[in-house]
Amino acid sequence: MSVEQVKEKWSNQISTLTIGATKEEGGTRTSKVVVGGESTLPYLFDEGQIPNKPVIAMEILDSEPVDWPCVLKEPFKGVLNDPVQWAKKCVDEYKAELLCLRLQGIHPDFGDASADKTADTVKSILQAVGVPLIILGCDHAEKDNQVLPKCCEVAKGESCLFGDATEDNYKTLTAACLADGHNIIGESPIDINIAKQVNILITDMGFDIKKIAMNPTIGALGYGMEYAYSIMERARLAALMGDKMLSMPFICFVGQEAWRSKEAKGAQAEHPEWGPEAQRGPVWEASTAISVLLSGADILTMRHPKAVEIVRKTIDSLMKK
Repeated sequence: MSVEQVKEKWSNQISTLTIGATKEEGGTRTSKVVVGGESTLPYLFDEGQIPNKPVIAMEILDSEPVDWPCVLKEPFKGVLNDPVQWAKKCVDEYKAELLCLRLQGIHPDFGDASADKTADTVKSILQAVGVPLIILGCDHAEKDNQVLPKCCEVAKGESCLFGDATEDNYKTLTAACLADGHNIIGESPIDINIAKQVNILITDMGFDIKKIAMNPTIGALGYGMEYAYSIMERARLAALMGDKMLSMPFICFVGQEAWRSKEAKGAQAEHPEWGPEAQRGPVWEASTAISVLLSGADILTMRHPKAVEIVRKTIDSLMKK
């Protein structure tokens, strides 16, 4: 007796997001990144199309990290206080195809850098490397609203991805991205209803739905991963069933979350049974990344080169039909 395989048929697909603009498109990038476009759940190639593979953005900061453990700083020794050289190292040595610049230095508690100084940093990085750029604020609403529009202006035409727009603070960044032709990240606190509401608010200002990425805010492995996974899965199911306001690609800040955990950066002297820090931290980050990949993540921002290498190989394996 033959058994027929049951396949789901979906009525919608995830929108396609393009980060970066080449010279022919009015920018200066030597490459661009395209994500999204899925018409099925993650890696179910028999049920639909997955035209674009997930991508990894290597994270850099505009000022030397204040809370990174030594094992994470070591691969970037000598460039941590120079974001331009840091960016070049990620591209030239670690083969990054996308960079994520976190503007830690603009926060009032970590340097309070001015909008003009920060815009010069963004401009210098764009001149130094040809890959597309994600640019994040410092999670201080007032300072982000001062600095991010200036960064949007100096990067005009480059089709960067700026973040994050939240339910309570989205208008200034949305208007700046709209004026200068950038993409935007909508952030929600692990809540599918707020995620949808943020996207509605952004599009109500005339923003193209195809230029939005969703940040569902994940937790690291061991810190609420199951809940984050279920929220992403529910959002992806709703999108495939026809909900346009949840049909944006996911961006997940893996490195930030993974390296907050004590398992990743706890000293070996305190927990000898956990094994060497140099191995444990990158594996914790990679495991977190692979978990969100399986829930539908399209963009992963990561920190340690070893973790990046592991996840690149995993993506290649998952994308084999």
